[in-house]
Amino acid sequence: MLIKITAKRQVTFPARVLEELGVGPGDRLELREESNGYVLRPLRVDESLLGGLRDKLKQGRDSFDLEKVREQAGATSLRD
Repeated sequence: MLIKITAKRQVTFPARVLEELGVGPGDRLELREESNGYVLRPLRVDESLLGGLRDKLKQGRDSFDLEKVREQAGATSLRD
């Protein structure tokens, strides 16, 4: 499979590859260098780290903006 790099150094992956990875717009991918080349994989949030945020959520709300939480000073364990 060939992927073209644009003048802005951006790439577009075929939809079926992104579906197999289980990623979509706004998701992050990790590019890891290994001895025989590079490995690309979805970056997942370790949900066990979210338990400490329970008290920070307002009652009656079932979701929160993870990106805003990552930007807060005390959320270093949720950053990339």
